[in-house]
Amino acid sequence: MLLCAVADDLTGATDLALTLAREGMRTVQVVGIPPADFDYGDAEAVVVALKSRTIPAAEAVALSLEACRRLTAAGAEQIIFKYCSTFDSTPEGNIGSVAEALHAELGGALTLACPAFPANGRTVYRGHLFVGDMLLSDSPMKDHPLTPMTDPNLVRVLQQQTALKVGLVTRDTVEKGSDEIGAAFRQAAERGEGIVIVDAITDDDLRAIGQAAAGMRLITGGSGIAIGLPENFRRAGKLGANGTEKGLAAPKGKAVILAGSCSTATRRQVSVAIKAGTPALKLDPLDIAAGRTTVDSVVDWVASITDAIPLVYSSSDPEDVRRAQQALGRDRAGELVEHLLGEVAFRLTSLGYCRFLVAGGETSGAVVNRLDVQALFIGPEIDPGVPWTVSIGREEPLALALKSGNFGGDDFFLRAWDLV
Repeated sequence: MLLCAVADDLTGATDLALTLAREGMRTVQVVGIPPADFDYGDAEAVVVALKSRTIPAAEAVALSLEACRRLTAAGAEQIIFKYCSTFDSTPEGNIGSVAEALHAELGGALTLACPAFPANGRTVYRGHLFVGDMLLSDSPMKDHPLTPMTDPNLVRVLQQQTALKVGLVTRDTVEKGSDEIGAAFRQAAERGEGIVIVDAITDDDLRAIGQAAAGMRLITGGSGIAIGLPENFRRAGKLGANGTEKGLAAPKGKAVILAGSCSTATRRQVSVAIKAGTPALKLDPLDIAAGRTTVDSVVDWVASITDAIPLVYSSSDPEDVRRAQQALGRDRAGELVEHLLGEVAFRLTSLGYCRFLVAGGETSGAVVNRLDVQALFIGPEIDPGVPWTVSIGREEPLALALKSGNFGGDDFFLRAWDLV
């Protein structure tokens, strides 16, 4: 075991695991903190998926530290703290608070923070985060129901969350290559900085940053930051040559799409699928709360669709989300949908459904937990950051595509099935 990660949500963990697998590492994703005697097999990389993005900061710190200790006890040489490429957080955390705690746990003078993921349009320039051509504060992330992001200045955002001194390594340095980046890291440490935001606008930038970070015990960022890390182990003679991507032995059976995300990308995917003729059932948190929509009614509807892959979704525009949150409470509205979709998935397995495409990090967590999926084999990539996976250790295996709400092309729900 060489490189391990603690991820703050399930879909982000899958995204990172895909990146490591694509870079030639035997990768296993574990759902939740693994037991002390967990068998990782011959994995060279392990990604632990937590559900810590939006819980209280103290709880996120405790979970992340426990996961980190399990991984280092199993032999991990380097740890990644993985968070969203849109830096989803609040002024209280959890990115800064968890990074600070892991930094203290693992030691070392400096760590870095880089959420850039150019393949999905996330870039960092002069310390500011862009989503496509827009600053983060102008993007749909400003309307996120749990972690609205209204400040694109990552140095300022992160400094609000941590007692570590936050610095910046700009693209002027990054484009000069790994030696210059490494020198900038040493200078930052000499200035007393504990964590630096690092600009990146291309994959080549990320590879150079990864090479410069070879000696860091802790690295933080989006999945893109992992692009350059496996090669460090390869240069050290600890990792074999990068091979071809493995195929996926997906179980045969019925399929369903469950979408709980209200992101702009998922709303577009729902719209395109419906226009293409996908049978769809929309969920309303108010109907769930009132008992008008139940697990039984949703399962019955899904089972009634025999000539297509059905779509069950709660994706709504920001104004509808606000109305539901005002009536039910900010967290309660989402929890009702997540719980119902988790129960629906569980019930559907007894009816022969074994292929699940799930949209939304919180929804994916609810579904995977209810299906008692403890580990995943990473398969082929559908879109940047979204692979098909197959459950490990479950008597009846399941094929799962766990999509971050913001990821995937507009026709994602239609194309994903071609790979299984």
